[in-house]
Amino acid sequence: MGGTPPKLIRRNMKIHDLITTTDALTDLCERLSKSEFVAVDTEFMRENTYWPELCLVQIANTEEAAAIDPLADGIDLTPLLDLLCENDDVLKVFHAGGQDVEIIVNLTGKTPFPIFDTQIAMMAISQSEQIGYANLVDHWLGIQVDKGARFTDWSRRPLTDRQIEYAIGDVTHLSVIFPKMLKKLIKTGRGNWLNAEMEKLADASNYITDPDTAWKRIRQPGRNPQALGRLKALAAWREGEAQHKDIPRGRIMRDETLADIASHPPKKQADLAKVRGLSNAWRDNDIGKRLLKVIEEAEPLPKDEMPEKMKRGAPLGKEGALVADLLKLLLKIRAREIDVAARLLTRADEMEALAAGMRDLKVLKGWRYEVFGKDALELVEGRTGFAVKGGKLSMTHIDDMQASMEASQVPDEASETPEPASPAG
Repeated sequence: MGGTPPKLIRRNMKIHDLITTTDALTDLCERLSKSEFVAVDTEFMRENTYWPELCLVQIANTEEAAAIDPLADGIDLTPLLDLLCENDDVLKVFHAGGQDVEIIVNLTGKTPFPIFDTQIAMMAISQSEQIGYANLVDHWLGIQVDKGARFTDWSRRPLTDRQIEYAIGDVTHLSVIFPKMLKKLIKTGRGNWLNAEMEKLADASNYITDPDTAWKRIRQPGRNPQALGRLKALAAWREGEAQHKDIPRGRIMRDETLADIASHPPKKQADLAKVRGLSNAWRDNDIGKRLLKVIEEAEPLPKDEMPEKMKRGAPLGKEGALVADLLKLLLKIRAREIDVAARLLTRADEMEALAAGMRDLKVLKGWRYEVFGKDALELVEGRTGFAVKGGKLSMTHIDDMQASMEASQVPDEASETPEPASPAG
């Protein structure tokens, strides 16, 4: 595909100067509120803080685009946040928008709605699992995005023209790509496939960290109730320390260290200096005292909070593992046949559960069942198999395979050799 000059993309689009006042923001949002959709992106810094620091917001429709400076003195972001979270008539379009949405949830307690994510949508119309923004732009517009400003310090002021140009490009390109993508989704009839994925993206609870459940994100040290109880208490304590100091949780303590302490709790504070990942200062500093108190007061994890083992009809075993491998092969074939990302259809753990006998699975419901789950179930239950046709591996019903084999064993009448005639009597 030939490259399209960026200026051509913006030919009919008004690009505003950096917005730094509430009045200018209000005027912009009033106009954008009449749009069918707006493309949204953010620039933020979170390397040194617990809460991501919002440094820039970019927004565009098909007619105009602007970058908004949330760090400008006296600016009130309410008009923008109302447009994103209160105006249900305007679709909000993001690309890989999880972190952008998280920031908005931190500011408002709400997610932008209705919402559309082009990275997720690409899974329904191509085999791209997690396509990056640069590749998305190249795929749809033939433009190579300049990545030079990607890792600059967005919190430093004043912003350079190059930074603003780079940031604006994220939404001007997206505002051109989205209608093209929507048209293809409508043509393929796969728009409804994305409903559940977009609903998940719009669920604010996915972005709010609950200290009492923070331990579930950490690799668990077995299923010992005492160790898991300490892990839960320590993870909640670390979350509180990080929030109070507004520093990344890993600056307090890494996950591996936390899990190690939960499994092998020190008897006294001086022992903390022997823990890998902690400095000698922990042996007598205040944070070490607080840590030790958490360990001492931790209760065993209640039975109803114990992590569930995968419920299976039978242990997976060697034969089950082979079936799971066949399901993964089927998934690869089907994703290639219909040009869809395998990850949108199902995941490895779900296929292992299916191979082990579970049936209450997402892949066996709705459109996933029709597209992939039905064949997957037939493979597990021995009603389908693999065949090579035209040099390509494909699925075939066992009855069809048997019929084909039987047909191949019937001699062709034209090729039969006639028996010699008997001599006349």
